[in-house]
Amino acid sequence: MLSRRRNARGSATAKDVSAKINDIAVSTYAGRPKENGMSVLQLAPVVIDIYSALSMVLGGCCSNVLAYEQLLLMNPHIGSALTFSQMLFISMHSLPSFIESSKSTIFPRLKDRQVPITQWALQVIVATTGSLLNNWAFAYNVPLTILIVFRSAGLPVSMLFGYIFMKKRYSLRQILSIVLVTLGVVLVTLSKTASNSNDKIKNVMSPTELKRYSIGIGMMVVSLLCTGILGMLQERTYRKYGPCWREGVFYMHFLSLPIFIFLSGDIKQGLGSLVSTDSSSTTLKSFGILFGNLATQLLCVSGVNRLSSQVSSVSTNIALTARKALSLCFSVWWFGNDWNTQLGVGAFMVFFGSLSYTLNVDRGGKGE
Repeated sequence: MLSRRRNARGSATAKDVSAKINDIAVSTYAGRPKENGMSVLQLAPVVIDIYSALSMVLGGCCSNVLAYEQLLLMNPHIGSALTFSQMLFISMHSLPSFIESSKSTIFPRLKDRQVPITQWALQVIVATTGSLLNNWAFAYNVPLTILIVFRSAGLPVSMLFGYIFMKKRYSLRQILSIVLVTLGVVLVTLSKTASNSNDKIKNVMSPTELKRYSIGIGMMVVSLLCTGILGMLQERTYRKYGPCWREGVFYMHFLSLPIFIFLSGDIKQGLGSLVSTDSSSTTLKSFGILFGNLATQLLCVSGVNRLSSQVSSVSTNIALTARKALSLCFSVWWFGNDWNTQLGVGAFMVFFGSLSYTLNVDRGGKGE
């Protein structure tokens, strides 16, 4: 109970402080001191903390995409091994904060939870399914550029679930923004068969390639549905039990580990593909890239949760939209991935529609 009050008090304080930043800025600009408010010296640590979290999101998540694509180029079937490694790494990093010594036994035990284990278990199944499908899709001829855009298109699903299950209502501008995002996803999906920016030759896929690509797109659609369901479950959990994102990060990763027993063959194959029989330096480089992916994944997850606990959901969504746009640019520039006008227009529609929706939420608040 005390930990719950501390968490709630800490989150409220962070959000109150971030809300007061604009108030003080306005008062300063108007030449009036802020009465009974927080001084600039008091606000400085909070501002630094917010920008630190923002740097973790932009730097960590973008770097994670670069390492992620490098691993996929080494082995397109590394998805299961990569997902397992991420879950294990983040679980082990968070574990010390959630164990305590026991008076009745010499072995440590997990601390009391703020949220019942059944609440986390359902979210674990949904999140792990979505994560695995995301990482498997690349093996089905879905380029990373399309994967990035698909991951940015969760708003239509969230809006649909919010309308059906949570009785939310949306403004006309928000609906138009979602229509723009949906049309953008359709364009991006069909861009696989469009002409490349470097030539005028049509990329005609064989029936076998088209079938694999369709399966990959189907995986991404199901992954989007999982994302929408997970967001709805998390919103209900935090509304009922208060802010407990650290506990969520730990249990969402820790409870997923038993699932990978059924994927042990895929995990062994994926990790084995990083071992080179010709050169030990190549093996070290491969595992170095894997460790870089795990470290940046931890940085990205921590940054997103830290930012969301300090600023509004609108500000967090703007930061995430900008991050995904940067990731797409890095993917095209660094790895020279295929790019065409249709993909560019579709990606712009997705990112612009997401940003427009977010700004409309800030003004109207109907969808929140």
